[in-house]
Amino acid sequence: MLETLTETAGPKPERAALATLDDVAKVAKVSPITVSRVINRPELVSEKTAKKVRNAIRKTGYVPNLLAGALVSQRSRLVIVVVPNIANRAFVDTITQLGQRLAAARYQLLLSQSDLSPARESELIDGILARRPDGIVLTRRLHSAAAREKLVARGVPVIETWELAPEPIDTVVGFSHEAVGQAMARHIIERGHRRIGLVWSDDDRATRRRQACIETLEQAGLEIVGCELEAVPVNMGHGREAMARLLASGVAMDAVICSIDLLAQGVMAEAQSQGLRVPQDLAVMGFGNLEFAAHTHPRLSTVNVDGGRIGLRTAELLLQRIEGSLGRGEQAEDVGFNLVVREST
Repeated sequence: MLETLTETAGPKPERAALATLDDVAKVAKVSPITVSRVINRPELVSEKTAKKVRNAIRKTGYVPNLLAGALVSQRSRLVIVVVPNIANRAFVDTITQLGQRLAAARYQLLLSQSDLSPARESELIDGILARRPDGIVLTRRLHSAAAREKLVARGVPVIETWELAPEPIDTVVGFSHEAVGQAMARHIIERGHRRIGLVWSDDDRATRRRQACIETLEQAGLEIVGCELEAVPVNMGHGREAMARLLASGVAMDAVICSIDLLAQGVMAEAQSQGLRVPQDLAVMGFGNLEFAAHTHPRLSTVNVDGGRIGLRTAELLLQRIEGSLGRGEQAEDVGFNLVVREST
């Protein structure tokens, strides 16, 4: 027998009221000021008291009003990180370590994706500053003078990462892309190769690596027999296509240097599909030491940059800037890099 359920007449139940800070204080048997301290300045409260308050927060379901706290403390406890593209795997370790260290200091991390367009940089910075972050992390250099001036004028702590900016906005944690390009070239020179092809990402940092690489190769008397540029973001398929064009041109080459491991993986795949042996017929080198580089066949020679260390040092210096123990422009840290020589060269 089927039963039909009908709504009974009468008042509908009201939605449960949201718990307040005073509710938490009553449950924890402490003052509202103590609850506020546990939320905003836990270092000022004993662990025993903090545990009572945290238990009370859990029981009541209280959610702190961070906007109200920000008005009082002038702190948003928000750090915004600008990345060129969320698909860029080079920044994964940096963002992971940065986020974990900031979370331990009770800061929230917010990602903002930039499309690498200088024309939109000023608009992007306006949107970021409107959210009143306590700090900003840039994973690439701003080219817009207006955008840079806005950051300087606002005075918010800024950390520029993944390069050593010649005219930094504030604090810098990175490495020299020119030095990387020179090191890549020297490795190929030392291996005795003479005719070099290049497969490269067409962006600012990669261009600086490429120019330094070419200068070093030419100074040693080596010949650049071909250069294929790929618009970012790049993938393995772009590397295969670029290598196919180089081979179709008929130029003889004994090594290919690539701006990123993704392109190098594609270059190796295409070379091998056309019957070339790596490294006997063709040496291949990448950059980035991405996770797969140690598992290609043969394993890929590349350049390693410790992205996790960049993230950790960025977080530590940013916290110092926020707290005022580090002044604007007082730190430019070079984390360096190292060659990872494997079978592909």
